[in-house]
Amino acid sequence: MAEYVWEAKARSGEVRTGTMVAENEEVVNQRLRAQTLTPVKVKKKPREFNLSFGRGVTDKEIGIFTRQFATMIDAGLPLVQCLEILSSQADNKIFANVLKDVKVTVEGGKTLSESLAKHKRIFDDLFVNLIAAGEAAGILDTILNRLAIYIEKRTRLVRRVRGAMVYPVAILIVAALVIAVLLSWVIPAFEQMFADFGASDALPGPTKIVIGISHWFVNYSIFIVIGTIALVMGSGWVSRTKKGRAIIDKTLLQIPLVGPVLRKAAVARFTRTMGTLLSSGVPILEALDIVARSSGNVVIARAIEFTRDKIAEGRTMAQPLGETKVFPPMVVQMIAVGEQTGALDQMLSKIADFYEEEVDVAVAALTAALEPLMMVFIGGIVGFVIIAMYLPIFSLAGNIRAH
Repeated sequence: MAEYVWEAKARSGEVRTGTMVAENEEVVNQRLRAQTLTPVKVKKKPREFNLSFGRGVTDKEIGIFTRQFATMIDAGLPLVQCLEILSSQADNKIFANVLKDVKVTVEGGKTLSESLAKHKRIFDDLFVNLIAAGEAAGILDTILNRLAIYIEKRTRLVRRVRGAMVYPVAILIVAALVIAVLLSWVIPAFEQMFADFGASDALPGPTKIVIGISHWFVNYSIFIVIGTIALVMGSGWVSRTKKGRAIIDKTLLQIPLVGPVLRKAAVARFTRTMGTLLSSGVPILEALDIVARSSGNVVIARAIEFTRDKIAEGRTMAQPLGETKVFPPMVVQMIAVGEQTGALDQMLSKIADFYEEEVDVAVAALTAALEPLMMVFIGGIVGFVIIAMYLPIFSLAGNIRAH
């Protein structure tokens, strides 16, 4: 099967163009004639290649696509026409080509979920499974609407957590640059000035400490840079191993101030994803499998996998979740109520709403707590350096007055 670009004339004389997936040119010609069109030109479409690094498509772009797709399907537009319109409107060339390929695959006889599954880097298991459930139940527009809401909420949650991390990281980077400038240029200038005044041998203790640190930094700066790069690359390598990722994720959840925010965000993501899957008709064991793979934290994923195994043995969800000690007791109790009342999907959505609000509050509290701490930290370092450098100046000024 290949994609062909065709040009044909209608009985009215109007020239029409389009694309078609077929075995060969003759099949395209036959199909055009069957539509009372006279083929003028049929040409195999050249394959497009994209050299890109990473995923290339943002969650925001996928959310917008899903929302528009849902609106078009709800309005009664044919599936292929929706994909044609959306691919032509996409600003991201990588995403546009992916949607064109999905359209071609659907025209070739595959289902939408099978066509999307070819692009797992763009459309994850959750997306593909929900689309498959929607196609099977004949409620694709409803499923797309649920997916759009889910992606929008997930994107908002991730943006809040990342926003909370940006401030302290930016402050630390600025602080490191300021300290590097002080140690590399400012302190050596003061040291030279003290030597010119003949005061090098009678420097106060704090001044000697700061000058000593400056010497060490200047002499070993190349090793510091290499060590920093090695540390970053080593951390990246460790994070790609199962054991290393587990250690990092466990440590992150235990960091004061930051850990509670990440835990609440993980609970919100788990309950939102699980609620969306269950309300769309995905079986609970399959849903837990998908949620575990998309949790983003090894500790959370292992707790979900443990729960899935226990449910397969005939237990409820709440009991094994409580045994993991990962999820807060309130979450476990609410899930137990949802199971007893037969409204687990609705209860999970309510828990997600609650914890998304909790993340907002926690992020605000984290930012409010970190701001003064970072200011005290940076102010303390810079203040110590300034005082250490000015102590000999005060001493020299006193000697000058005495003479």
